[in-house]
Amino acid sequence: MFVIAGVTGHVGGVAARELLAAKQPVKVIVRDQAKGKDWSARGAEVAVGTLDDREFLATTLKGAKGLFTLLPPNYAAKEFYAEQRRVADAIAAAVKASGVPHVVLLSSVGADLAAGNGPIKGLHYFENQLRATGTKLTSIRAAYFQENVGNQLAPAKGQGVFPNFGDSPDYPMPMIATKDIGKHVAHELTHPQPKSDNLDLLGPMYSMKQAAEMLGKALGKQLNIVNIPQSGWVAAFMQGGFQQQLAEAFAEMNAGFATGKITPKGDRTAQGTTPLEDTVAALVR
Repeated sequence: MFVIAGVTGHVGGVAARELLAAKQPVKVIVRDQAKGKDWSARGAEVAVGTLDDREFLATTLKGAKGLFTLLPPNYAAKEFYAEQRRVADAIAAAVKASGVPHVVLLSSVGADLAAGNGPIKGLHYFENQLRATGTKLTSIRAAYFQENVGNQLAPAKGQGVFPNFGDSPDYPMPMIATKDIGKHVAHELTHPQPKSDNLDLLGPMYSMKQAAEMLGKALGKQLNIVNIPQSGWVAAFMQGGFQQQLAEAFAEMNAGFATGKITPKGDRTAQGTTPLEDTVAALVR
């Protein structure tokens, strides 16, 4: 039995469907029974509860061959980092209590760093907590999500602009589609490595200028790229609805990417293949 968290999201949902298609036994975790009906119809067992409930999770994991988990972001939390650690501790405690032998974690490039990486700091902590349980940990350190381009939909539609949090929109970086991550999660669960390791999961290279052009084409308009200087990042995030601590965290992360501090440093590398054009078209639809 493989236990899959986050099935209402892009990555967990794809991973669960891939496993079921391969005739693997799957148990999905959902917050309420209504969200589990479709999964029951697909042939999955459904467990209703939350990842921060260590007793529920430990019981759910008993006898499982592997777990896919993530660190659900709670952007409404007053103390964002403390909330990350609280949930990470609960999941790690359940993993240790259950004895599940293999955990695949959706992490991020930059999770090798203890500081200077913004919200990725919580994933650094989480990785270490899971390793300390004695389970075999496959940490999938994913690149920039292609779906993040969807954050620019509102200003693109409303003002015809594409905000860019960086010095140059011409700088290319790997962008991975979440469906590719989900497929790799299923593969890692069914084809585990001999020992714990970190997998850098990258994607095709694109610049923000290319992303803006693709989004504009999908919307049928030409977008004006607006470069937001670093001094204005925190204010821009707060204007977008983030509380100050979270805005500062995301500004720190962006600075880490811009300076090259945050970069792939895993034990091995895999490559997603979905073109950004496909993801952008789906976002606009």
